This record gives sequence, C-alpha cells and structure tokens, in this order.
Amino acid sequence: MCYFHPMRFLHTADWQIGMKAAHAGAAAQKVRDARLETIRRIQALARDERLDFVLIAGDTFEDHGVSGALITQVGDLLAGFDCPVYLIPGNHDPFVAGGVWERASRQWSRRVHLLFERRPVEIPGGLLYPCPLFERWSNEDPTAWIPPEPLDAIRIGLAHGSLALPILEGERHHPIHPEAAERARLDYLALGDWHSVKLLPIGDGAVRTAYSGTPEPSSFSESESGFVLLVEIDRAGAPPRIEQRRVGQLHWLTLKEELSARGELDRLIARLEALPEPERTLLRLELSGLFFAAESARLDKLETLLASRFLDAKLDAGRLVPAPDDDAWIENLPAGAIREAARRLRNAAPRDAAAARALLELYRIAQGGDA
Repeated sequence: MCYFHPMRFLHTADWQIGMKAAHAGAAAQKVRDARLETIRRIQALARDERLDFVLIAGDTFEDHGVSGALITQVGDLLAGFDCPVYLIPGNHDPFVAGGVWERASRQWSRRVHLLFERRPVEIPGGLLYPCPLFERWSNEDPTAWIPPEPLDAIRIGLAHGSLALPILEGERHHPIHPEAAERARLDYLALGDWHSVKLLPIGDGAVRTAYSGTPEPSSFSESESGFVLLVEIDRAGAPPRIEQRRVGQLHWLTLKEELSARGELDRLIARLEALPEPERTLLRLELSGLFFAAESARLDKLETLLASRFLDAKLDAGRLVPAPDDDAWIENLPAGAIREAARRLRNAAPRDAAAARALLELYRIAQGGDA
C-alpha cells in the first residue's frame, strides 16, 4: 500500500457534551448550549477549509448518563459534516456494554466512523491507528499496540490519555509514552484528555504529538482552550504543519488586581466596561491591597457592573484591607460604640483578614449601604 497525496485534517477532542457545568452557576445552561453551537462552528470550518477528514480524540460526551435526545442531536450535527469524521471513545465515555456508544451506533449515520477496535483504518491519504478506551481508568498505554511499520504511507495515531511529562500536571490515566509517535513511526499522534492546546516537539523541532484541547472552554484553569488544530502533512515522514483555529464562544477570564492608591478602583471599572463581548464572558475578579473609605460607593458600583454586564461574574474582595492611614474609616462613623468598634477593627485589620472584612461591612452598614 502506498499513498502519495498530502492530507489536511482537523484534530479536536474533549467536547464533554452533557456536562452539568454547575460551577458556572446561573450561566450553566448557556455554557452547555455553547458546546453544541461550537460543533456547528467546527462543521463550518471543516467545510470552508475543504478538509479531508475530522478526528475526535475521545470524550465526545461527559459520561454515559446523557439523554437519548442529546445523543441524537450530536449525531445529527456530525452527520452534517462534508467530510468523514473519525471518533474514538475516551475515558469519560469509554466503550462499555450498555453505554452511550451502543445507543449512538444504532442511530448515527454511517458517515460518522465510530472506532471501537484497535486496528488500522484506511483514511483519505493514509492510515489511521485508533486507540479507543474501554474503561474509565487504566495503567495501560493505549498506543502500545501500534506496529512500527515502514513509512510508505502517512500514518496517524488517534488516542486519549495522559503523557507522562512535567508540563502536564493532574491525574494520570491511560499513560501514553512521551515518545509514542516516534516509537510507532507515526507522522502525527492526535491526542485528547488535556483541555488546553499542547504542541510537543521532538529533537528535530517537528511536532508530531499534540493535544488539541477542548474547543469550548469549561473552566478558568484552561488557559489555552477554545481551539481546534488544522494539520497538513505533505507526505510520509514530512513534518506536520499545525495551525490553531479559535472556535470557542465563551471567555473564562480571571483578573487579579492589587489596589494601592485612590482612583485605581475607578480605572478598574473603566477597564471592565471596555472589555469586549461581556455577554460571552465568565469573569472571576480577585481584589487585594488597600481600600479607601471614600471609595465604598465605587465598590457598590463594581458589584452592580459585574452582575449586570457579564454572562457570569464572581467578586472576591476578601483580601482588601482598609487603608491604615485613612482616618475616614473612623471619622465618618457615628461617635460612640460604633466608632470604637471600628477603631479596634482597623487596628487589627493589617494582620487579621476577618477584622478587615468586618470593618468594611460595618462601614457600609453604618453608611446605609453607600458612601
């Protein structure tokens, strides 16, 4: 068997369709809906780029508890691709009796290639070596079966698991040898499991192993998610050309701001008002540093802005400390017990976070909620 024409394909993984997204609070349903809309974006990209095929490297579904209606919806979307789609089960959706793939295989179009066996499959331009998973956890390398055959065809591996590398932290399962692509003489190893894009070059600088990441971000920790990879390989043995393409709709943004002078809170508010696509942004804002009594109303405005402007926003102001040289914390309060309590709290605030929070709350209550 010999193949001479180049191949262009799309590598994606970790769609996690059916995830509950409880950590997104009131925005959970929009987070779930976005994952389905992102499939449509991937479909359009594959069509516009006239790709030979699409690879999905596992965890298409969050688990086996997804509804029949959702399985049908995803199958209909995949059937709408203009090119073949090749898909393996991952560790969230392994191929098990009575699982999601038995239901999908009974109703999905045959244009969607569900790969449940570890054997070579002919694809446009070469050979595909699928490595489906059959259990949630395992210490077995799913790529170990791939034979190191002569490079007379472009050879692509499709697997899901954890590369044992320091740059990839977290739980280890289905361990894949860092040199699996080189050992099996693969031109490209398309991986799923890690939710951020990771391109892993070898000694000559060529990238033959890559994680595509999840195409739709699902948490604040996924710094390089929201992409798919477009891969082009001219011939067997040639280095792949890999291009990241953004398809994700939602932005998960963490901002950590340390305040040290008056006016900085206003500047922060102006920055937040200027952020693009707030309706698609989940924001986590962490404030620390010095807080001035005269800006208490600005904090109220910040909270209102977060609640009204963004898809979801959470404010952590627990590390703000009343500015120690700001006498307004005391002078603006009624004389007597309230002022004396505030004085004791301010004295303790620099070393006691609970005292700092108590003084801020006492001040806002005494001021009627605004200053």
